[in-house]
Formats: sequence, structure tokens, C-alpha cells
Amino acid sequence: MLVLGIETSCDETGVALYSPESGVVGQSLFSQVDLHRVYGGVVPELASRDHLKRLLPMVQVLCDEAGVTPAAITGVGYTAGPGLVGALFVGAMLARGLAYSWRVPSIGVHHMEGHLLAPFLDPHAMRDGLAYPFLGLLVSGGHCQLVQVDAPGEYRLLGETVDDAVGEAFDKVATVLGLPYPGGPALEHLAATTDEMANEAPYVFPRPMAEKATLNFSFSGLKTHVNQFVASKKAAGAWSEREAARVAFAFQEAATESLWIKCRKALKQTGLKRLVVAGGVSANRFLRRTIDVGAGRLGVRCFYPPPAYCTDNGAMIAYAAYCRFASGQQDQTLAVRVKARWSLQELPPMTIGR
Repeated sequence: MLVLGIETSCDETGVALYSPESGVVGQSLFSQVDLHRVYGGVVPELASRDHLKRLLPMVQVLCDEAGVTPAAITGVGYTAGPGLVGALFVGAMLARGLAYSWRVPSIGVHHMEGHLLAPFLDPHAMRDGLAYPFLGLLVSGGHCQLVQVDAPGEYRLLGETVDDAVGEAFDKVATVLGLPYPGGPALEHLAATTDEMANEAPYVFPRPMAEKATLNFSFSGLKTHVNQFVASKKAAGAWSEREAARVAFAFQEAATESLWIKCRKALKQTGLKRLVVAGGVSANRFLRRTIDVGAGRLGVRCFYPPPAYCTDNGAMIAYAAYCRFASGQQDQTLAVRVKARWSLQELPPMTIGR
């Protein structure tokens, strides 16, 4: 089986080829960061147009470089949601068109399932103990969720953000600090320039909802606290690059510790001993260290996607599509449907891996 995966949920155009025998045969990813930087965020219409311009040539180049002809492709998977509707339709329409012309099945993939399964793209993950069931922490610019994964395709939402996603909070705080778009990686880099504990008393920012029994997250209050803190420093004439680094460190520490607090509660409630952390924010090294240390104390093993598969990409969609195909699932009609909002709990279970 050789599956073509297409990802166009937001501002990254991703295509990849996956086979169970060889893993990721090839992949290509184009980021629209430069296109949206001038606006300080993603402009949906521009994102859709750029996907439309780039997608088919990327598929053609991918196949050429991998030495693959359409006759070798046995299925096409595409992101059907959640995401920006216009961007989703671009990928879905091309995927359905290719599948129809190649006379192979297609399937719409849940974007967050792609992220959840991305650690399985690491050839060493299962050897190192990755298996079902596990607890999943999904952290990205648009999502922040805790999911109990009981078996392939069986998901139970335990908690989610009640306001901003953690990645969105990183980007907004980075803007307050005057950092370039996208702000998350820039903020992580700035925070790493100061060894807070070795030089002076650290700023301590609130850990939202830390004392509440719920497993939901909240980052809006933390973001507002940073805004007000920075404004007060600037009003007092006490703002500098050093202060920006200290604030970045304190915010990152508060945000990542807030994530771990909820993970710890969920792990204790469920009794699970495996934790998968996925999504764009899972590439943050401070977050990984925080979770690894905490999980180690509980005897919990942590798994992350390979760095190339943390952000949106076609490989995770190709792999998720392969799992669905191998479970006997595919699109049943010629109608093209995408969903801006889509719960993981609506997905049917899979037979693969049982």
C-alpha cells in the first residue's frame, strides 16, 4: 500500500507518501509564514489561494523525486477538518479529483488524529514502548486538548481550552514583546537567553486553573497578565531587552507548567502510563523537559513526534489515512465535505493495531 497524504488545514501546504513497508517515502512542506507575516496572523483567503497555486505542482514534484508513478499510489488521504474551510476545500477537491482519476479510494482525515498518530512515524517509537492505550496532549496554535486514547480510533476528550489555545497565547505574548511572526519559536529562543534562576529572583506568573478539579485549560488570563505587566514596566521606564527575556522565560514557564499540571491530574485519574504530546507546540524544548521530568517521577513514558512532524505536515495525514484504509474505511460518495469544527469523538474506531 502506498498512500498520498495532503494537508491544507491552515497556512502550510504539505504532501507526503507513506507505505507501511518503507515508512515516509517522501514529503514536501511549504510554509506561508512570509505571506502572512505582514498581517501578524493568517489571512484565510490568502491561505486558500496559496494552497491552490502550490498544491498540484508539489504533488508532481514529490512523485518525481520519489520515483513514484500514479499507478503505484493505492489511496489518497486529505485533511477534511478541523481548519479553515477554504483551505480545507482546496486540499479536499484536489485529493478527490486525483483519487477519482487514478481510480483509487480516498478518505478525509481528522487533522488532530494526524497529530495524535504522528509519533508512530518514528521508526523506533513502538520499540521504545509506544502502544495503546495512552493519554494524548494536543498543543498547537488552534488547539489545546487532553484526549484518552483507548484503542485505535477510540478517543475520549478529557479536557480542552476554554479560551485561547496555548500556541495562540505564545504568539500573542510574543507580539507584546515585539518579537517577529510567528512568535512561538521566537519567544522560546528569547527565553533561552536568560538563566533566570542563576542571576536574580524570577518573575512568577499565574498558572491558570491550576487548583480546579477540571482538566480544562485557560490561557487568556495569563496572556492578559503579561500584557499588564509589560505595560507597567514600560510606563515606569524599566523596559529593556533583558526584561523582555525575563518575561518570555516567566510566561513560557507558567504556560508549560500549566499544561503539565493538567497532564498529571489526567494521568492519575486514568492510570495511564504512556503520554503522547503532539502538535506544533510539542516542538518546544522547554515544554518537553518540563513534561519529561514530571512524567518520570510518575513512572510515565513520554512520546513526541519527530521534529519534522510536529507542525502541520502531509506525512501525518498520509499515515492516518493508511490506518483508516487498512481498517476498511474510505469515502463512500463523490460529495466533498470538510468541517471547520470536528470532534475526535465522532470518528469511528479502527481495526488496525488491535
